[in-house]
Amino acid sequence: MGLFDKVFASGKGYPELDETSSAAGRIAKIRDQLESLTKQIHKPLEVIPGEEGSYVFIGKPPKDFGIAWIEGDKLHNLKTLAEERGVKPEELKRLSDKLRKIYEANQDDARFTTKIGRKNILVTPSEEFSKQVREVIRQVDR
Repeated sequence: MGLFDKVFASGKGYPELDETSSAAGRIAKIRDQLESLTKQIHKPLEVIPGEEGSYVFIGKPPKDFGIAWIEGDKLHNLKTLAEERGVKPEELKRLSDKLRKIYEANQDDARFTTKIGRKNILVTPSEEFSKQVREVIRQVDR
């Protein structure tokens, strides 16, 4: 594990999320789902809270990551997408490649840290980033 990985995993090096920000308000609405996720997953989490849903990169994007998303009170991931929509592995691979490119294009966005349960997570409050991820995931739904 490199220095950046340790910084990313701990959330150190990023300012605290302003509790009065709209991103903090969006995080508060999905806190229960995020707490559940932090108990199940021991890898770093990065949340991109959006107006229509929030997206969680799991692991160490852009190289090694998974993704989950929260719409309403439901938590989704690639496995549930494949099961519900009959998405084939090749399509999931293309989806992951597109998400990797989107993440790389948004790497310079401002990031903050906040604590959910016992875990520090990163928060990237970028509506544009959220829209890009949402569009790629919705294309698979069609």
